Amino acid sequence: MRQETLEIIREVPKVLLHDHLDGGLRPQTIIELAKDIKYSKLPTSDPEELAAWFHEGANKGNLVEYLRGFEHTTAVMQTKEALERVAFEMIEDMYYDGVVYVETRFAPVFHTQKGLHWEEVVQAVLNGLEKGKEKYGVGYGLIICAMRNMKLSLEMAELAVDFRDRGVVGFDLAGEEGGYPPKKHIEAFQYIQRANFNITIHAGEAWGKESIWQALQWCGAHRLGHATRLIEDMTIIDGQLVAMGSLAQYILDKRVPLEICLLSNVHTGAVKSLEQHPFGIYYKNKFRVFLNTDDRLMSNTTMSNEFKVAAEVFGLNLDDMEKLTINAMKSAFIHYNERIHYIYNVIKPGYQKVREKLLAFK
Repeated sequence: MRQETLEIIREVPKVLLHDHLDGGLRPQTIIELAKDIKYSKLPTSDPEELAAWFHEGANKGNLVEYLRGFEHTTAVMQTKEALERVAFEMIEDMYYDGVVYVETRFAPVFHTQKGLHWEEVVQAVLNGLEKGKEKYGVGYGLIICAMRNMKLSLEMAELAVDFRDRGVVGFDLAGEEGGYPPKKHIEAFQYIQRANFNITIHAGEAWGKESIWQALQWCGAHRLGHATRLIEDMTIIDGQLVAMGSLAQYILDKRVPLEICLLSNVHTGAVKSLEQHPFGIYYKNKFRVFLNTDDRLMSNTTMSNEFKVAAEVFGLNLDDMEKLTINAMKSAFIHYNERIHYIYNVIKPGYQKVREKLLAFK
């Protein structure tokens, strides 16, 4: 692919399924919302300095350090107006980055400091997402997160199911992995399964393949967030996959989607470098992978940037990007007919249009 790729990448349709709403705020918005509620703990009121502060704090190779910035983002997301604004701006940012469908996630428990109830928190976010969709045409789904270190996962599962016909598309387990295995929250996952609903779980990021196995075989995950440690169930010699354990083979055979977040995984220390990220092995060996941003503010990234990085490090071309985008759309938590609509009426024509434009320049 030629080097003027960022413009090309921004133009092609993209799908994002692993995005944290509270990890993608605009620095200017944080400053303005902090002023509105007289929140005085921000390290600076200069937008550029604040962006740099978040990125520097997150880029320490440690998940616990990475998560510290969320104290500030969640602190300013405590009113209906703030939640609605953040959700609307997220859709707006997606539109200008060429994202046609996004699933964003958040934990309602962090947004009740000013007296809002969980239902009000979720509805405010959905209002913002819907207004964004009406204005920009970007499709969305909202995923409700339970936190590993809290005993409220069943309540969050019930909340997710309550809103399933109003824009919530699934349920997630997030937060620090070490010491908080997914099976401790099995009651919540069994509730979601009995409701015929959708499950994604952060697994195999800061804890090993055991976390991935539990997420799948105890908790019934339909998608896996990160799964970088799945590489521990593979034998790699000279960069080639030569053997797989039963877990990796199961994930490949069952087409379990893997939500890959390249830059975030380096920043949290899940991988030592981009070059060592297992994405290359997964993709080359036909696992169902796709790219995501995770936390756009903390990792100073966008979907276009993640694709650009993948092109530079792993040699991806336009065909690869289309395949990854279709992988993502196949794995989305919206209904089958909607997924098909996006693939055949939005994604494929969008990529074809860009190819024709590139041919015209040759």
